[in-house]
Amino acid sequence: MTPTLADITSAIRTVLRDNTIEIDEDARFEDLDGWDSMDLVSVVVEVECRFDLQFELFEIDRLETVGDLIQMAEAKQALAAA
Repeated sequence: MTPTLADITSAIRTVLRDNTIEIDEDARFEDLDGWDSMDLVSVVVEVECRFDLQFELFEIDRLETVGDLIQMAEAKQALAAA
């Protein structure tokens, strides 16, 4: 199963404890209300657990948008399947 916008939105809602958050792939993490750098790590860990992925710290540092996270997760899954 490939992570979708709905999956990432769910992870962000879980981390920020706000089920009303609506985002799109262009949403910048830093623009989310109440967001800080530890929230990004928490969202990435949530995605890692849900999809059995492993992100490196340098990869996390490059994430700016929700779309970036989706693309990186898809690429990791493709590599694992190859």
